[in-house]
Amino acid sequence: MKHHVGSIEVITGSMFCGKTEELIRRLRRAAIARQKVQVFKPVIDDRYAYAQVTSHSGSAFDALPLARAEDILAQTAADTTVVGIDEAQFFGDAIVDVAQELASRGVRVIIAGLDMDFRGEPFGPMPTLLAVAERVDKLHAICMGCGEAASRTQRLVNGKPARYDDPVVIVGASELYEARCRKHHIVPR
Repeated sequence: MKHHVGSIEVITGSMFCGKTEELIRRLRRAAIARQKVQVFKPVIDDRYAYAQVTSHSGSAFDALPLARAEDILAQTAADTTVVGIDEAQFFGDAIVDVAQELASRGVRVIIAGLDMDFRGEPFGPMPTLLAVAERVDKLHAICMGCGEAASRTQRLVNGKPARYDDPVVIVGASELYEARCRKHHIVPR
């Protein structure tokens, strides 16, 4: 089934809010509807499985790991109707043009990625993706400080908050990161 109009959907929020879980849910529904689905992820994300997008809860969907956003265009088959992209913030600014090109071709593009880095600042291409998307869903996790809704990602170094000048990109999971609300998100300078 080909879509009449392409679109961009962005699923965003902090770590542990269920972005990849929601991406996988939408991809499975598209596959059930007999749509041709292809999924891509950045090669840097090797936390759980190399050739799958995998949620922290263990849900998985086959994916092709790529080094550059531009490679998505070359790898997308002509009859593909749905493209899923996980961890979009790691693809850099080129992911915006790739998503726009696919949507212009009539493809439904479903993107998951962190909207903010551990500092609480906009993460790479995500603000632009949020602006050009037809649909945006911001999910929330549970704050590990108080149990309220969490919208931020806290990086930990030896159990303490990472400093502002620490590297922005360090791939990890619960051993390095926690979800936090605005009040409990700490970034020492």
